[in-house]
Amino acid sequence: MRKALTIAGSDSGGGAGIEADLKTFASFGVHGLVAITSVTAQNTQEVRAIYDISPDVVAKQIEAVADDIGVDAAKTGMLSNAEIIKAVAKTVEKYGFPLVVDPVMIAKSGAPLLREDAVEALIEYILPIATLVTPNIPEAEKLSGIEIKCREDAKRAAKIIVKELGAGAVIVKGGHLKGHEAIDVLYYNGKFREYRAPFVKGCTHGTGCSFSAAITANLAKGKSLEEAIGKAKEFITMGIYYGIKIGHGHCPVNQNAWRDIPAEKWRIYEELMILGETLTKLNDAYLLYALPAPYTRSEKDICVLRRGEIKFGAPEELASVLMERMRKEPDIRSALFVKGNVRFGKSPRDILKSLGII
Repeated sequence: MRKALTIAGSDSGGGAGIEADLKTFASFGVHGLVAITSVTAQNTQEVRAIYDISPDVVAKQIEAVADDIGVDAAKTGMLSNAEIIKAVAKTVEKYGFPLVVDPVMIAKSGAPLLREDAVEALIEYILPIATLVTPNIPEAEKLSGIEIKCREDAKRAAKIIVKELGAGAVIVKGGHLKGHEAIDVLYYNGKFREYRAPFVKGCTHGTGCSFSAAITANLAKGKSLEEAIGKAKEFITMGIYYGIKIGHGHCPVNQNAWRDIPAEKWRIYEELMILGETLTKLNDAYLLYALPAPYTRSEKDICVLRRGEIKFGAPEELASVLMERMRKEPDIRSALFVKGNVRFGKSPRDILKSLGII
């Protein structure tokens, strides 16, 4: 079991910070370790209070897990003051594990999470020991001292952060540069590389934490830096798209989607395999089985069994009937279309039982 450490603040709303990091680590099958730097009283709308942990206790948390369990890779999140930053840098240097730095400065709600006087400490002590830094556009502007309006500006900022501030690599996230694609710019080993994904609307609280945690988890698993970033890009795009509407403010990324969707697809396939022989009693029937409601967005998310063949991608006209019913009753996930009639149920087995077939 590979181990990844998050050195970050706690979000009582569960959307960002160590809570998001641990969920991300688990989604990649990595054991999560924690060194809490600050405790926040926070929800999807606001940060109500911040309590910083003593720098000595932060350092001792890192030492405790590194000495006993071991750390394959680590990340930093909220490091709210200069003394915590110095303690983290000194302790991490002692162990030498790969370090991903998410330079958290402002919460999604707009509340400052890094004190102004701590920015210089971050630049002086943390960036030079970073394997990778993952700033968004405002953070990259703060670190590099230049305004970023386009990808070329992002490249200039990335080069400054590596060449002048000493980071091993930097990826400037492009989410703030609105467009059809979310394009992140990596500067590593003297070369630029772009990571592209469709710009999706959804839940964005905890995106930075989850993205950097996904990179960390994959580094812990032995993947190269570029491969780890690629996996993290896929992961965060899915997490935003399938975000769950929690709270009244910025809803959080859904880290579970990465693991839940493939697992649920296999479970559906296994169940339909068992029922396949039974369905041959119904001539020309279509049996549909959808992913759970949060994950069913189109006909591609619905499995169909017909004439012994099982595949994802139901006929659009049938899928739309099932999805309409699911909008009214989220527990409904299945439909049987036979001889011009349709019957709905929570599962295919429920439908076949109601018809007396099994």
